[in-house]
Amino acid sequence: MYLISACLAGKPVRYDAKAYHYDAIQQLIAQQLAITACPEMLGGLACPREPAEICGGSALDVLAGKARVLTRQGGDVTQAFISGAYKALELAQRHQVTAAVFKENSPSCGRNFIYDGSFRAAKQPGAGVAAALLLQHGFAVLSEQDFFARLALQG
Repeated sequence: MYLISACLAGKPVRYDAKAYHYDAIQQLIAQQLAITACPEMLGGLACPREPAEICGGSALDVLAGKARVLTRQGGDVTQAFISGAYKALELAQRHQVTAAVFKENSPSCGRNFIYDGSFRAAKQPGAGVAAALLLQHGFAVLSEQDFFARLALQG
């Protein structure tokens, strides 16, 4: 069973209310091999919403209370990100997920890269808050690129 970022499953839940459509993901959902969730929406954030980035540290620092997630205008949305991450973890545990497929670059879901907190579209290596929490609890987390590369190798 996969836990997939809802935006990758065609649901318009990104901060800008956009979504992505991937046939392979739609097939997994149709075969009941995947569930979807948006950690930011699970945490109570609206859609659309201001873009947010991790500031002052890593996702693990956010989870430890040492860094924050801020919007471009300086609003502190840290608690919503933490709450959403824990709700995503609970879903993964309840549904016995074997891997999460999360949206790269997201402050919640990024697996290999996130934006650097400068709001200048500069990326840095690192995971988002939900991805880091799932990794911390032993779940495999893949970016969509990693997932599709794995599918191509299997096909």
